[in-house]
Amino acid sequence: MAVDVLIGLQWGDEGKGKIVDYLAPRYSMIARFQGGPNAGHTLKIDGQKFVLHTVPSGIFNEGMLNLIGNGVVIDPITLNAELSKLNALGIALDKSLFIARKAHLILPTHRMLDAASESAKGAGKIGSTLKGIGPTYMDKTGRNGLRIGDLEHPDFKKQYQILKEKHLRLLEQYQFDYNLDEIETEWFNCIELIRKQNLVNGEYFINSILQRGEHVLAEGAQGSMLDIDFGTYPFVTSSNTMAAAACTGLGVAPTKIRDVYGISKAYCTRVGSGPFPTELFDDTGERIRKEGAEFGATTGRPRRCGWLDLPALNYTIMLSGTNRLIITKADVLSIFDQIQVCNAYNINGVSVTEMPYDLCTTRVTPEYESVKGWAGTTLNVNEIPDALISYLKYIENKTGVKISLLSIGPEREQLIELENLKIFS
Repeated sequence: MAVDVLIGLQWGDEGKGKIVDYLAPRYSMIARFQGGPNAGHTLKIDGQKFVLHTVPSGIFNEGMLNLIGNGVVIDPITLNAELSKLNALGIALDKSLFIARKAHLILPTHRMLDAASESAKGAGKIGSTLKGIGPTYMDKTGRNGLRIGDLEHPDFKKQYQILKEKHLRLLEQYQFDYNLDEIETEWFNCIELIRKQNLVNGEYFINSILQRGEHVLAEGAQGSMLDIDFGTYPFVTSSNTMAAAACTGLGVAPTKIRDVYGISKAYCTRVGSGPFPTELFDDTGERIRKEGAEFGATTGRPRRCGWLDLPALNYTIMLSGTNRLIITKADVLSIFDQIQVCNAYNINGVSVTEMPYDLCTTRVTPEYESVKGWAGTTLNVNEIPDALISYLKYIENKTGVKISLLSIGPEREQLIELENLKIFS
């Protein structure tokens, strides 16, 4: 019947995987619509931690259909590692996981090109995860790419060889050492395993679900501020991360979109290079990093930490039409008596609330407002401290969007549906 979209509103790592897992029982299908193994969706279930890079986060819900859409780029080695772990947990992948034939393949040489290009940038590195995502999307738009459906063609190896030779010629321009043989052997072994999965014409598959009157949750990866068009270019990912990308990344019409869930941490983080107006370089930033265990799920890199940035948040809310806001990691701020919130940027002595054309080259100074914190309070789902309620209502007032869900810890049971509470009615 309808598609709801779930996206991150910041620079990624907002807690999308956990929220998808929580909302999944309300839907018939969870569908990933963009990105690749540069995503790291972390879920904590019954005390166990799981990190998904390609498989949709509804996979742990029994009876749930999960689709890897055409907008995703797939590394067979990474995907096979995920599938092996899921099989070991007894998850019936033959009944729950489907892969769109139009999804593009990440080749071993894509990863090598990614690493060689990033290395050549020197101090100008963009902070790539080195997973081959960018080169794969470049081949997609350059009409050279290989797709999952090509695995069913008898001349697949010939197609592979042509693209591989192109990549090897490109690698000649770099001073970069690599060993292709070992990774290529593993890659082809994993290709054989992917051939045995449920390969579908994703656009027809998802629309057949909708025609039956059922609902789909479209799961985004990375964050809105990393969008290739509207993010902090060039320090962005290689795909569109906004809600609109769900249509092209799955093959559904815009008229099918119903609600847009946008997730924001109670503060901000960023991994890798690029502008970050509210970044904290002092002990406060380190305290947030330590309290929030802010290390990348995919790379393990320490995340840069800072206060909530409302100009950036309102920007991404506007671009995706977010009508259901979700705030995560409110528990992390329980160590502060006072919390700072950026309400505007000062640019050349002028206070502005709009994002500048180029945040990379425009010098902005955050203008902060102090909000009372809830230091020393142990949060639980049965009682929300008054200071936290005030903070959430402050965010609602500044964004114009009601907060639907609040996360106060990593477990499923630590999510609070605020719409059910009278104080938020």
